[in-house]
Order: sequence, then structure tokens, then C-alpha cells
Amino acid sequence: MEEKSNILKYKSLGIYTQNENVVYMRQDCHVCISEGFEALTRIRVSNMSTSVIASLHIITSDVLRQGEIGLSQIAAKKLKVSEGETLYVSHLEPIESLSSVRAKIYNQRLDYKAYKDIITDIIEGDYSNIHLSAFITACAGDRMDLDEISDLTKAMITSGKQLDWNKEIVVDKHCIGGLPGNRTTPIVVAIAAAYGLTMPKTSSRAITSPAGTADTMEVLTNVTLSGEEIKRVVEQEGGCLVWGGTAQLSPADDILIKVEKALDIDSEGQLIASVLSKKAAAGSTHVVIDIPVGETAKVRSEEAAQKLKEHMEAVGDAVGLKIKVVITDGSQPVGRGIGPNLEAVDVLSVLQNKEDAPQDLKERAILLAGHLLELSEKVKPEKGLEIAKELLESGKAYQKFEAICTAQGRFSKTYVAPYQFEMHAPKRGTVKKINNRKIAKLAKLSGAPQSKSAGISMNVRLGDELEKGELVYILHAETNGELNYALEYYENHDDIIEIE
Repeated sequence: MEEKSNILKYKSLGIYTQNENVVYMRQDCHVCISEGFEALTRIRVSNMSTSVIASLHIITSDVLRQGEIGLSQIAAKKLKVSEGETLYVSHLEPIESLSSVRAKIYNQRLDYKAYKDIITDIIEGDYSNIHLSAFITACAGDRMDLDEISDLTKAMITSGKQLDWNKEIVVDKHCIGGLPGNRTTPIVVAIAAAYGLTMPKTSSRAITSPAGTADTMEVLTNVTLSGEEIKRVVEQEGGCLVWGGTAQLSPADDILIKVEKALDIDSEGQLIASVLSKKAAAGSTHVVIDIPVGETAKVRSEEAAQKLKEHMEAVGDAVGLKIKVVITDGSQPVGRGIGPNLEAVDVLSVLQNKEDAPQDLKERAILLAGHLLELSEKVKPEKGLEIAKELLESGKAYQKFEAICTAQGRFSKTYVAPYQFEMHAPKRGTVKKINNRKIAKLAKLSGAPQSKSAGISMNVRLGDELEKGELVYILHAETNGELNYALEYYENHDDIIEIE
């Protein structure tokens, strides 16, 4: 009799909550009253085949009738529930791994089993965004030692699918980020694959930046591929450029990234675990890591970069990856475009060897590709740069890039945003400073990366001598409202680009 009293009929409400499982019940629902459920209580919702754990939100309007229950879209999808289907709700049994999260909050050291249990429960959907935030925050601020970072990385690797290419050497590359426009990855993949190396590149979407590699590549081709589709493309062309989310490689990372984005936190330990778990799960063996260093980059000092380099190499060794870390200049944006479409324009201009291609982007890509060729041991030391440059300038890299895009489903053209605003130099002087973080924020306020053509096209670099009224950059937006948001920010921050 008790079970029947806890049965409600499902009504679709069409509410999107990203990864958060949410259940909606009326304030005067007989189940809420009888079970003592309150708002934000974690409860289990079940049907005949499966169950999810969800946070309770209380409805005080008539959007739900008596005897009805609503779910967020993600929770409904997990339950595979249909309109009118009966659901059973019950109290949640304790989530044991949360005791480890609480221990970490008090700065206690966790072992592999603890991290494995936490990651398993995260993937199962047992953690609310509050729990995820607590875990992320507890691990931030240098609170994880090398063994812990290695254990978390291993736990994340084994949490999802792992690709096996049946090859001794599979190369990859990653940039730590924080540098707008630094879209070297598509060029590096094209060069490596043109040389004959295997490079299955799975990338994240933007976390705190105006564009990630997956966002930029989505302008040009399909990036949402299954594991089988990724294998087909790589077997055919030697490389791919896809979003890692649907491939279920280190799936916990995709959940954590969304919360990290909301918190604007990217702690070293979880950054390393995030990057290397994806590389190992993708079947990579040799990885080049780019760490840009600058006052307004993600890594702000040489000392911090050296520490991150050592930790990356140590954790890489612990999980069976050969790592080469390259520390680069992060004092200003790379290329001209900031935002998915504008960065795609830069990538194509470099690959197509256009005269007006941004040379800084070209040189960075050649540098990283050269290191990757040498790391693979297929190229003699000191010869990587020369070979990478030849592959790019001969057009072989572009041919391979076009072939990869076509194999992924399309090779589309770039386009122009309908709304633009030109920012001109307010006085004569020299460009002394470009604030990477504020330039990135300005690009995001213009709509990037959700609006693919939004962003900024830069017209200056550090050290440039400008006359009053000379073009500094152009804002691009897909709506007038987004353009106005960006302009409002620009008007209140005159230190985005300093001219003296």
C-alpha cells in the first residue's frame, strides 16, 4: 500500500538543466506531505526499468496537477519516460562517496578507490551540481598531491570508453588555454596526419574562453561523432578533429567541465586529470602540451609553468603517456580572430598559405607540430620544424585537412556576422598591453562561442605604433542586443588594450 501512495504520473515540462537531474512536484502533493520532502531534497525517481537520483524543486502553480510529477529533460532522457507513465519516488539512500568529498574539503588525502567511487557516482548522476561544486572546490588551490592527481586521472580514464588503434605510436596535442585565438590544433593535426602519423584529436568545447577547438571546427565540419565514426575517419585519413563528449571518453570530465565553467575554476589537479584522461582514453601514446605564459594568460609565471610542466610529465608517466611540454609566449592573443568562425578563418588562411595569414599562428603551429614529429621518434631531433614547415607550405597539410573535414561529413565555408563595430585608437601611441582575459570576456559578451560568427578580429599587436583613429579591432555579433552588451562592457573598461 505504501508503494502505491508514492506513485505519480509523469508530465513533460520542457525544462533544460544541462547535466542536473531535477524532479518537480506540487507543494501540496500527497507524496511530499507524507514523506516530508522539502525543496532541494535529493530523492530517487524510478520506473519499471531504471531509476535516477534528482534534486526536488517545488511547484506552487498549476503547471502540475494533483498526482503529476515533472522531470528535467536530462532526467527524463535517462529514465526513457513517456508522457503519462507512472513513476515511483522514494527517499535516497546515503551516497557513500560523499564522505570522501567531505574529507577532501578538510584537506585530507584521498586514494585511488575514493576517487574511483566519486567518479563512478558522478557518471551515474548521483551528484547534484552542489555536490559537484563541492568536489571541484575541495580539489582546487594546490590541495592535491601528485599521487592524488594520478589516481584521479586513472579513475577518469577507466570511467568511460577507451579507444585502441592497434598502433605503437598515436600522437596528440593540447594547449592549457587562456590565450584567445590560439587555434593551432587543426593545423597541427593536418601536418601530423599529412606526415603519416595517427592523430585522433578529441577536443572540449569552450570552458571559460570564447571558443574551443571543437567550437571552431564545428564551423567547418561535423564534430559530434560516435566512437565508431571517429575510428572510421582516423582509419581513412590518419586523424580527426572532433568533440570528445559523444565519444564517451572520460565522461566524468564533460560533467565536471560544465560546473567548472559556471564557477570559473580550472584547478591544476583537475586540469591535469582532465587533459591526460582524455588523451589516454583516446588511445594516445605521445602528447605535446602547450603552456602559454603571460600576465593575463591562464598560467601567469614561468615558475608556475615549470611546476605544471613537471606535474604533467610525472602524471603522464604514471598513466603511460610520453609527454613533451612546450612553454610559449602568452602575453597577447594569437592570430587575428577570437571566436569560432573568426578563428576558423585564421586556420584556413594559414593552411592555404595566404599572404595575409597571421604569421604568429603559423609559427606557433609549426613549432608545436615540429615538437610532435620529433616526439614520435619518426623524425630526427632538430628536424621537426623543417619538416612541419615543408608540409604546411607545400599544401599537403591543407589537402589532408580538407580530406579530414570531408570524412567527418562536410567542409563548409566561413561566414560574416551581420552586426559589427569598429574600435579605433583614441590617441596616437604604442600598443603596450593587451589584456587576454578582458579581450576574451568582450568576445563572449558579443555572443561567442554560442553564436559562431561572434567575436573579435584584432588589427594590432604589442609594440605596434598607432595613429589616432587607426583601427584596433572589430567586434562581431549575430544580434544587435549582443553587440550592445559587448559595447557596454567596452565603454567601462578602457584598459582592454593600453596605448601609450
